[in-house]
Amino acid sequence: MSRTRPINCIIPPYILDKLLESPDRDVRQAALDTMLTTARLRGERMVRASIAGATATPGDGRRTIFDCDEGVTLSRANLVRTEDGPESADTAVDKAFEGLGLTRDFYRQVFQRDSIDDQGMRLDGYVHFDVQFNNAFWDGQQMIFGDGDGTEFSNLAGSLDVIGHELTHGVTENTAGLEYHNQSGALNESMSDVFGSLVKQWSLKQKAEEADWKIGAEVWTPGIAGDALRSLKEPGHAYDNPQFGKDPQPDRMSRFIHLPDTPRGDSGGVHLNSGIPNKAFYLTAVGIGGFAWEGAGHIWYDALRASSADTGFQDFADTTYQKAGDLFGAGSPEQAAVLAAWAGVEIQISGVPKARTFPVNGNGRVGREDGIAALSRQLGELNAKVAALAKDLATIKTNR
Repeated sequence: MSRTRPINCIIPPYILDKLLESPDRDVRQAALDTMLTTARLRGERMVRASIAGATATPGDGRRTIFDCDEGVTLSRANLVRTEDGPESADTAVDKAFEGLGLTRDFYRQVFQRDSIDDQGMRLDGYVHFDVQFNNAFWDGQQMIFGDGDGTEFSNLAGSLDVIGHELTHGVTENTAGLEYHNQSGALNESMSDVFGSLVKQWSLKQKAEEADWKIGAEVWTPGIAGDALRSLKEPGHAYDNPQFGKDPQPDRMSRFIHLPDTPRGDSGGVHLNSGIPNKAFYLTAVGIGGFAWEGAGHIWYDALRASSADTGFQDFADTTYQKAGDLFGAGSPEQAAVLAAWAGVEIQISGVPKARTFPVNGNGRVGREDGIAALSRQLGELNAKVAALAKDLATIKTNR
């Protein structure tokens, strides 16, 4: 059964639910207003998506920013910046403009992708949406940014990884079309976290070991340093504070969270269970080393394009293993890193027995053997980076 694509919001419902419990009346009201507006927008998108022939507007990826001036009707927003226009005196306008451009350029330069739909789709952004709106989202045609309530959220246009996250929902919709519920929905969210993080790393020219691997740190709880909405490196440890409690994301399959496939149930826990493939990507990236978009990023991007609407964790893991072999060679360190990473989140690649780890020479480096007669080969000696990954996985097992 076909499911209508929802609007894709950066802030999950369980965060807004926590805000409804705040002792601050203004914070509670902002959360309630955000939830009501989001529900209305979801209904509007269902109507729009049902209209046959509705397509995105081509335009060589050109950016246009509009100011909603705290309104909610996009058609009444004022044009405030164009691709050829000057900078604005409004920080939110310029941050949105810059973030759209960096995300567009990342996909163009790294993956030779022509905007979100690979056909030059123009990028429209709307800032100052609604009053104290605690969210940012991609609605299938444009980016919308709320200003936040000023207490738990600052202006959502201020985070590059949030912008990269949301635009990647558009990429996913125009490639695999991952259905937004249960495991396929969690993969959908994970793809946005992965490539949102990579956009930021690419813009800063950070290697995998240098990145913070956090999502939304700049706009989430501005009064609390060091936390974020999610962490790819440590799902379940992005935040821990009195306002919101402890980050509930799982980091392995034995901790998978089963929730109802409803809006209040986060469509089956899509923002929660995304922590599992997020962790697998992080482990792959640090296992390969260097710039994450060059190795792990290409593997994940090719796997995304090869996936379908109902792809789950197991199928996606198997596809990344295959794509790592296609891109870097069967038995390559990159493919071995993918194998070890998914094992680290308790997903075994289909048809590949659990790898045996053993020293292969006198310097203590580590190799892995896949043992499959049909393949008639071994996964060769891992490089020093994969040896470091093995130590990381051993630490994870010790801390269980």
